[in-house]
Order: sequence, then structure tokens, then C-alpha cells
Amino acid sequence: MHATESLATHARVRSSDPFVVGHRGACAYRPEHTIASYELAIDMGADLIEPDIVVTSDGALVARHENELSRTTDVATRPEFADRRTTRRVGRKRRTGWFAEDFTLAELRTLRAVERHPDLRPLNTAYDGHFGVLTLEEVVEVARRRSTPQRQVRVLAELKKPSWSAERGQPMTELVAAELRRLDAAAPDGPVVLQSFDTAGLRRLRADLGDDGPTMFQLVDRTAPDDHLLTHAGLRAVSTYAQGIAPSVDRILLRDAEDRMTGVSDLVTRAHRAGLSVVPWTLAAENTFLPLHLRSSEDPSAPGDALGAARLLLALGVDGVITDNPDVVVAARAELQSAPTRAVAA
Repeated sequence: MHATESLATHARVRSSDPFVVGHRGACAYRPEHTIASYELAIDMGADLIEPDIVVTSDGALVARHENELSRTTDVATRPEFADRRTTRRVGRKRRTGWFAEDFTLAELRTLRAVERHPDLRPLNTAYDGHFGVLTLEEVVEVARRRSTPQRQVRVLAELKKPSWSAERGQPMTELVAAELRRLDAAAPDGPVVLQSFDTAGLRRLRADLGDDGPTMFQLVDRTAPDDHLLTHAGLRAVSTYAQGIAPSVDRILLRDAEDRMTGVSDLVTRAHRAGLSVVPWTLAAENTFLPLHLRSSEDPSAPGDALGAARLLLALGVDGVITDNPDVVVAARAELQSAPTRAVAA
């Protein structure tokens, strides 16, 4: 069975109503990857919550934006960990800081989360130090606890550089597969959906967990190295192991070098023809993230017209939206759902 057949038979990803993914929770309003952020996203109506997953030195799967910890925790203020600061090449980038793979889970439990964008989201700094680091299991528990017979809340887990981790002796894909089986979360319509930029990692997981394994999305960056994934041949290849693509929103809402919107692409239509769902990332309300015509001012942190961007994405037929502001996309979806009623009433 191919992945596209698995989607049609099992996974409830494609539907008439697009789904809303709370990116790292509702990280426009609370520090990312905290229980407060995930809970708020669900309260706002998100159908899925999205943790990024990295690996500790003892093989635990934890929710952090990346393996470097200083931007999202207070590790830099902890004298007991001062000697862990190091410089390391991660993928194409050389980074200096504190890295999750140098800490045990017990050590990470002592750290407290902080706002990653304090200049952009200063109100979130009021929550600095209030919350700890969560494991994948704990995020799944949040989704299960908040699910009801009428509304299933799921987890869209992004695996951060699994092939890089494997090269360092931390087999992330094997750890994830084992954890999903342990949590009884490895079915196509189960509580966990997987995504990654790492094509090889997703292919390994598909081979390990089988065609009746969890739903998967291939993440697609905005940069040229990922162009091949979006050719006709590339989309067909993705459909052999994944049920959807999660492209940068800039792959759909096209911009020039000055951030002026120049048009829309045909990616949604082409991906659907290949049997793939389309779930773009990341819609955020601050001006700095929006096309020029949707900005409210020159203040990069001021809210712009994210609702307008959400309306456009939904009108183009995306199957879901990954967003820092779940409430905005939920509002746009409600407008879409009520449009036929308004037309009849008129």
C-alpha cells in the first residue's frame, strides 16, 4: 500500500473543513512549547498542537524549537551548566550555546522556559520562568486529555534533523518509532502526525512503521535546495512515503525581495493532483511576517492583517494552516464555513 492509498483509507487529514495547527502551541501569546502555550492553542480552537522534537543525551524526546537551548530556556543563567557551552556545526550552521544532546532529561527538567522573541513579543516575557521542558509523551497526554468524542485534538510533531542526530549516535527515528508504539500512537488516524524537513528520516520512519503507520508531512523550506520536492516528479516521490506537504507559506503567497506580494502559485492544485494534503507554515500576525500590503505600519511587532492572509490561504484550498495565532485562522475558517449560509440568507 502506498502512502496516498493509506491516506484515503485511514487518515482523517483531508476533509471539507481545513484544520488549524497551533505552531508550538499559541506561541504568539505564550512562550513556545510550554503547557500554557499548548493549552491556549486548544482553547482557541486548534485541531493540532505542534511540538518540535529534539533528543537528549539519554535518548529522551523533548519539545524544543531546536537543539540549542539558550534562546528558549534559562540555561545561560545556570552556573552549574556553564561548562556545557560549546560551538557545534548543526547542519549547515555553526552555532555556539548549550545543546540538548549534552544534557540528560533530568537535567533539562531543572531548566525553565523563556520567550524566544522578547523584542517582538514582550508581553510573553511575563511568563518567563513559569514553565518547564516537556517530553513528547507529555504533549501527547495534553492532546488526549483535551480530546472529546466530538473533537479529537492531535499532535503534529516536527522531528528536528533526525539524520544529523543519527550521525552523532542518537537514532531519532528509531526512538520516535519506539515511543509511538509504546504510546499506542502509531496508527494513521492516531493522536500523532509526523513532519520533518529531513526526507531520509521520514523515509526511514515509513519503512519502520509501515504504510499503516502514522500520517506524515514533508516539510518544504522556502529556499532553492527544496525546489526539487515541488516538481511534478518530486510531489509524486513524496506521495510514496507521506500524505502531505507542509511548505513555507511563501511557496503559495509569492513575494518579491521587498516583500510585495506578486501573486499566488499553483502548488495547492498540483499537490492535490498528486494525492497530497497541503498545510503551509507559518502564519503569524506581526507585521514582520506578513506581505507588505497586509502590514499595519512600519513597526515590525505590531499586528497586521493576518486574518486577510488566512482568508486567502483558505480560499486557495489549503487543507490546514500552521499558525502562531490559532484564533486568527479559526476565525477565518468560521467565515468560510458560514459563507453558504450568508449567501442563502441574502
